[in-house]
Amino acid sequence: MYSDNEKKRSIWRWLAPLLAAVCLIAGVHFSHVGRDLTDEGAAAIREAVERSAQQCYAVEGVYPPDLEYLQENYGLQVNTKDFYVTYDAFASNLPPEVIVQPKGGSR
Repeated sequence: MYSDNEKKRSIWRWLAPLLAAVCLIAGVHFSHVGRDLTDEGAAAIREAVERSAQQCYAVEGVYPPDLEYLQENYGLQVNTKDFYVTYDAFASNLPPEVIVQPKGGSR
């Protein structure tokens, strides 16, 4: 005689692997979304630093010597909790090189 328990077990035989596959695909997708958001955050910080440096050059005629100068005099705010920001000013008449990298994990 065919019981409800056997029917439930047969459903779980094909449903369990399907649910596992869906969870795996969703996990991979969300890890890529997180990485994309981190990349966008780094690009936004780099652009903000570069814009502030250009504003300083337009106002003062020289590029700022360091990142702290932009923070103190131009109101720049940088998320140093999540990102490393390297500001390399070679000369006061050349734009600085700005590199932004996420903290906490290899990429």
